[in-house]
Parts: sequence; structure tokens; C-alpha cells
Amino acid sequence: MISAVASRLAQTLLLIFGVSVLAFLFMDLAPGKYLAEMRLNPQISQRTLAALRTEYGLDRPLAVRYALWLRSVARGEFGFSFAYNSPVAPLLFVRARNTLLLTITATLIAWGIALPLGVWSAERFGRLPDRLLSWATAALLVIPDLALALGLLVFAVRTGRFPVGGMTSLDFASLPPADKLRDLALHMTLPVAALVLSALPLLIRHVRAAVAEVLNAPFMLAARGHGIPRRTLLYRYALRAAANPLISLFGFSIGALLSGSLLVEVVMSWPGLGPLLLESILSRDVYIVIGGTLFSTIFLVSGNFVADILLYWADPRIRTKSGST
Repeated sequence: MISAVASRLAQTLLLIFGVSVLAFLFMDLAPGKYLAEMRLNPQISQRTLAALRTEYGLDRPLAVRYALWLRSVARGEFGFSFAYNSPVAPLLFVRARNTLLLTITATLIAWGIALPLGVWSAERFGRLPDRLLSWATAALLVIPDLALALGLLVFAVRTGRFPVGGMTSLDFASLPPADKLRDLALHMTLPVAALVLSALPLLIRHVRAAVAEVLNAPFMLAARGHGIPRRTLLYRYALRAAANPLISLFGFSIGALLSGSLLVEVVMSWPGLGPLLLESILSRDVYIVIGGTLFSTIFLVSGNFVADILLYWADPRIRTKSGST
């Protein structure tokens, strides 16, 4: 078990290192630099531009800049933001917290809806209710995330029932605790709904397929013959037997919702990593883009790691194999 964890940790560190190298290389190859627009300003002299290049380390070779950036990562800074004149880490931590709040909430809600709907559809496999649900998920699957988010924004503007944009209201600091929670929940409703609706079709289809395959297994037929109640049969035996692929899908869904949340955050003005990365890409703020890419990679790897832990807990065969090695 310890050797397996150590091996997985080594693979994770190697993956993060590779992503950082590629992000650094691609950002250097991308057209345009942070000081490019300043060159067009006649009020800024070439001497000032040269001094800024030296201050930001842009006059050094790529390998040297990467080594200096690694040293800043070891100090917990993740580089220096040109636009914000600040270390990158504090900027990313605040935005990453908001993105995680959105993503984790959407993940739990999406799975909370997909599991019972998928089990219900699998029990009625091939019948009219199952076909209707399949048609509904297929229709929802072809709608782009951008169109879904814009449609929810139009709905909010026309009805006036939900706030549009931001994470809290202007008077949030003066509200009582219960009203603060309500205000935050109202602001989260639209972006969470967009993420849930984009993830539901895939999750429902996988739950339906996994449970439907288990329902025809011999042990399920024997359990049904012993008169075990329907709810126990479905949720205690069938769902548990189909858990392994669904747990793996759970880790993947965290990464998928994270990538989708970046777009939703931009459209709905949620103060997460998405708007910060977009602003940094447009302004060529290199180290924020690299740091945001690394944070996204860490979130994705963490989701897969959580799925591995759940698989180890749910499947005794994995524990037996790990113990024997």
C-alpha cells in the first residue's frame, strides 16, 4: 500500500512538472509580450522598457527564467504578476477557493440527481420512461455550455428572481449571518445550475448503463427470488456492484466540471479562476497563466486521487491485492 501511494505521488509530481514545463514553453512561444503595448507609447522611453525587462527578468534565457520560477514556487509565491505587481499565489488562492466552492457544490448536486435518475432509468430499461429520459439527456447533451449559461442569464434578467453577476451583493458585509448565506446561495444558483445541467446527461447515462448491466447478473436474479425489497435490491446490491466504474467517473467529473466552470465563471462574472486567467492571457501576464494552469492540474489530479481512495474503500479486492503486495 505504501509503495503504491509513493508511486502514485511520484507520477503526480512528474505530471505537474511536465505541465509546468509545457505551460512555460507555450507562453514563451505565444505571440505578444507583456511590455509589447508599452513600446507603442511614445511617452515611454526605450531605457524605461529595458529597465522593466530587467526588473521582470524578461531579458534572461527561458531556462534561467524557469529555474527562477521554480525557486519562487518553493517559496510559495508561484512567480510575480506584472499587472497586479504582486506574488501570484495570493491572487490564485482567493480565486481558486471560489472556483472550488462552485465546482464541489455542482459536483455533489449533479451526482445527487444523477444516481437516483440513473437507477430509476435502469430499472425501466427499454420502456417508455427510460426512452423519454434518454431523449431528454440527449437533447441536453447537444446544448453547448456557453449557450446554456447565456440562456440562464436571460432567464434571470427577465424574471428578476436571481442576481446576475458577482458572488455577493454590495451590502453583503452588513448582512446578518443567515442573510449572508442566503445571498451567497442566490448568487451561486445560476452558475451551479449551468454546471449541473451540463454534467447531468453524461452522469445519468453512465449510471443507467452500469446499473442496467448489473440488474441482469445471476446474483441479482437470486436476490430478487429471495424476496428482497426493491429499494434494498437497487441501492444496496445493484448500485454497490456497479460502483467501481462510477467512482472512476466521479474523479473524472470533478475535472470536467472544473474546466467547464472556467467558462461559466467568465460568462456569469463569478470571481473564480476563469476571469483571472482570461484577463491574464489578454494582458500576457505570464506567471498568473502558468500558476492557474498548475492549479487546474492539481485539482484534476486531486479528483482522481479521491476516486482512487473511494475505490480502495469500496472494493475489498483492491485492498486484498494491495495488502498482498
